[in-house]
Amino acid sequence: MMKTLPLALLQRLQKIQAAVTTAFRLCLLVLAVSGLPSHAERLKDLASIQGVRDNPLIGYGLMVGLDGSGDQTMQTPFTTQSLNNMLGQLGITVPPGTNMQLKNVAAVMVTATLPPFARPGQSIDITVSSMGNAKSLRGGTLLMTPLKGADGQVYALAQGNMVVGGAGASANGSQVKVNQLVSGRIPSGAIVERAVASPLGGDGTFMVELNTTDFGTVQKAVDAINLNLGAGTAKALDARVIQVNAPVRPEDRVSFLARIENIDVAPAQAVAKVVINARTGSVVMNQAVRILDCAVAHGNLTVVINTDPVISQPNLLAGGSTVLTQRSQIELNQAGAALQVVRGGASLAEVIKGLNTLGANPQDLLSILQAMKAVGALRAELEII
Repeated sequence: MMKTLPLALLQRLQKIQAAVTTAFRLCLLVLAVSGLPSHAERLKDLASIQGVRDNPLIGYGLMVGLDGSGDQTMQTPFTTQSLNNMLGQLGITVPPGTNMQLKNVAAVMVTATLPPFARPGQSIDITVSSMGNAKSLRGGTLLMTPLKGADGQVYALAQGNMVVGGAGASANGSQVKVNQLVSGRIPSGAIVERAVASPLGGDGTFMVELNTTDFGTVQKAVDAINLNLGAGTAKALDARVIQVNAPVRPEDRVSFLARIENIDVAPAQAVAKVVINARTGSVVMNQAVRILDCAVAHGNLTVVINTDPVISQPNLLAGGSTVLTQRSQIELNQAGAALQVVRGGASLAEVIKGLNTLGANPQDLLSILQAMKAVGALRAELEII
């Protein structure tokens, strides 16, 4: 015969069981979090879906209503030609040979970006830039301008008042200008008239393209997708493209891609690289850069040339003429050519510390890094932009 436990003892046992269950779940959560990569990133930050892309648009139009700062039509005949064509379409005939001296009209180029999945009636921002010799586009109104794609089809119509972020004034040959006056933006200045077909997963697969080519990262992305969505869901086609099987039902594809984009992936360590901008002297290196022990002697060569005029004047009774000659003094100095030992480093901080011992400025560092790469002391790819 079973004995019934007292109610107080039963409630205490239930509380103990609940506490043990909560502790067990916390342990599982800690183990799961500790097993995640420490530098994991969302897949949407590392890759994009093939076919989901922007499309550039371009158009040519006229801007009117300028306060005497438009194109000088004698130097920009295409402005007058465009105006004549527009007036002809509006039923106004300009007599041949008419020399219109316009000051309030400017020819402009209009550019825009058509976002993916844009539908007719949607508004997009546009950028307007002068292509003639207009002094300012402030206060102007863009007339209806068709925007075309690379295939020559019209995808949007632009029109509206432009916002110019600059200001300027001039008088008697003096001029003051702040920022740019001949370009600006029109928020929601164009209306989409044609949609771009984007068959998302129409053939039963999605193509996920990594932003950078890397075999290690693409394999980790495939493993993460298969772990979260089931084995065989994804496979790598090369070091950049991943093929993912799409759901059978089209209505499930959006939620499926949303899950893929939020999967955490730990990218593989990038190749060691040093990027040098020879025009500005900028030197940027990533954390994978390593250097070996080497000795460097780098000296600055300075050449100074001073030229002074010397006047040679003859005596009064010599009958000669005064001659102006030049006397030059040349000095050549070479400083800082002592041999310095650069210790190898296993971290980026040690690499920087070793390079700083040379005491070289960024421009000198360009030559030093190239020489270190040539002798094999720099374990990194050297890219000059």
